[in-house]
Amino acid sequence: MRKKQNYQWDELSLGTCYYPEHWDKKLWAEDLNRMLSNGIGTIRIGEFAWSKVEPREGEFTYEFFDDFLRVVSETKMKVIFGTPTATPPAWLTEKYPEVLNCRMDGVKYRHGMRRHYNYNSPVYQKLCCRIVEKTAEHYAGHPNLIGWQIDNEINCETAEFYSESDTLAFRDFLKETYKTLENLNQAWGAVFWNQEYTEWEQVYVPRTTIHDSTNPHQTLDYIRFVSESAIRFCRMQSDILRKHIKPGDFITTNGMFGNLDNHRMTDEALDVYTYDSYPNFAYCLSENPKNPENLNDRRWSEHLTEVRSICPHFGIMEQQSGANGWNTRMEAPAPKPGQMMLWAMQSIAHGADYVSFFRWRTCTFGTEIYWHGILDYDNRDNRKLAEVHKLYDRTRALKEMTGAEYKAAFAVVRDYSNVWDSQVDVWHQRLIWSSEEAIFKASQLSHTPMDYMYLLEETEPEELQKYPVLIYPHGLILSDRKAGLLKAYVENGGTLILGARTGQKDENGRCVMQPMPGLLASAAGGNVQEFTFIGPADDAVHMDWDGSSMDTGIFNDILEASGRETKVLARYSSNYYEGRPALLENPCGKGRILHFGGTFTEDNMKAFLKYTEVISPWEDIIEAPETCEICVREKGGVDYVIVLNYSGKTQKVVIKEPAEDMDTQEKVQGYVLLKPYETKVYKVIAD
Repeated sequence: MRKKQNYQWDELSLGTCYYPEHWDKKLWAEDLNRMLSNGIGTIRIGEFAWSKVEPREGEFTYEFFDDFLRVVSETKMKVIFGTPTATPPAWLTEKYPEVLNCRMDGVKYRHGMRRHYNYNSPVYQKLCCRIVEKTAEHYAGHPNLIGWQIDNEINCETAEFYSESDTLAFRDFLKETYKTLENLNQAWGAVFWNQEYTEWEQVYVPRTTIHDSTNPHQTLDYIRFVSESAIRFCRMQSDILRKHIKPGDFITTNGMFGNLDNHRMTDEALDVYTYDSYPNFAYCLSENPKNPENLNDRRWSEHLTEVRSICPHFGIMEQQSGANGWNTRMEAPAPKPGQMMLWAMQSIAHGADYVSFFRWRTCTFGTEIYWHGILDYDNRDNRKLAEVHKLYDRTRALKEMTGAEYKAAFAVVRDYSNVWDSQVDVWHQRLIWSSEEAIFKASQLSHTPMDYMYLLEETEPEELQKYPVLIYPHGLILSDRKAGLLKAYVENGGTLILGARTGQKDENGRCVMQPMPGLLASAAGGNVQEFTFIGPADDAVHMDWDGSSMDTGIFNDILEASGRETKVLARYSSNYYEGRPALLENPCGKGRILHFGGTFTEDNMKAFLKYTEVISPWEDIIEAPETCEICVREKGGVDYVIVLNYSGKTQKVVIKEPAEDMDTQEKVQGYVLLKPYETKVYKVIAD
């Protein structure tokens, strides 16, 4: 069972990221008072300011932040202080080049960007410990401080590390994991292509090869190693901070990036988790052009769903406030009137009780000159600041919703072994990305809210039981523990839906010599006879299910029923396996398993939601068009229904039960018009 979250905000509140080192000291007091007058009560500082505390090695000065915090202390502004380890200063990287990260071919990343270090350099670890210790010793007792942020966006910019220090640490990681080279060679299938190792010194992090192809089992372990390194680096700083922080202050870090077990990092090092939400990435002109089929900015609801799986009551450390962009990439339009409010309410709807905008004012120099803040270069009041003030008024109206639980109708099962294997295995990647996209889209457009449920080492069966339906789309890697958790869930009354390729591999990513779905075959009451991608020259393959024909996606497992009570719910209606089973249902204890041989599409996913009777759980309360998202948070028997209009056009919503508009405190029922990008929150008393 995961430990309980250590910290929660006691009221909905707003903040912003502020960099006093970027601005003339004459602006400090004016900025702070201007923030407070517009409802911003917390600032984050310091995460890129190592040289302001240690300008030269071993020379510590506190004058700059002392001066700034002296100005802060004359206000009611609260402060989150960042440890500055995301950007080592020039004196450090020049004297100790071994701290620098490297490309796969061994070329070092040089000073001039950010996050150019590696976690495993003993020198960097020592210097990081010292700067964190010195900073915490001096500032942790300040009365305006309420929390600490470790580093900044761990594993951002790159989640791959190829320095000499990483190779040495990787060998230690493997020795601890496998004990002997014989065990390592067996786990990695090293006999293939003559990759067997006879000395530990022959083992490296993945290196440049022909076609950049590497041993998939080595790469899977390498990703686990990167995660372990990042967690250890975070925990190292957290342990130092805990010696100094005041009672009630919290430790966090921000972002959600790859090759990292964010759940374990949170449990081992943090009190609360914070995310950086930038929905405007959906409109970046050069990187992610507008694609209505991908739901655009609404896609960030999926990211927030994953954040909620890490920390149910999270914060937003960086919330989009203006156009994003560097001088080298990410050109994007400015948020339209109402979108800044929309995206902040999107975060709140999914569980955020603290929202901090990035940033207070757009920087006039440096790489991020086009990463716009609330204020523009001219420093004048603008419509974005007006939206912040309006949001502050809303948070006061919504304060009773603080800490409310997000209510999901079903959950998609994930685990880190399969997430990481999908990065290593392009077959796995194509399946899981296609299916998870379709599941999310079906969830959104049918107004059937979902969670992500991660299977972790400490997960207990009762944690799964709160969901009537679980979907494990393509769990290629299956272990005895994961299979046992899922069986217990079904036996206790749950409905489990499995997709193609379930149970194909063990934890090392090696294919097992048994019929799929492997360890779940007996519980599922069937097995896979053969399988195939749908080729580019093939027509889409459909299945007949209860009189309806629906697409089975991009991959097909041809199934065989083997249980005495197993039902064939659907059969393929084309290709060389026409007439053979595509979907099985098998009772198991008090529950059932649906074994689907295909990948998930929007249409077949809606059919699964309908068949399992979880689709559109709020339709008796509210009716909204597909362009709107419906989220519900519940607290003390009260449902708070949040409606978000992602469209640039007015949308009609029907409130079917008497409800209270929490912004106006008016009773509403019947037709309501939502303006472009408008959001509404309705309070409904549960029966």
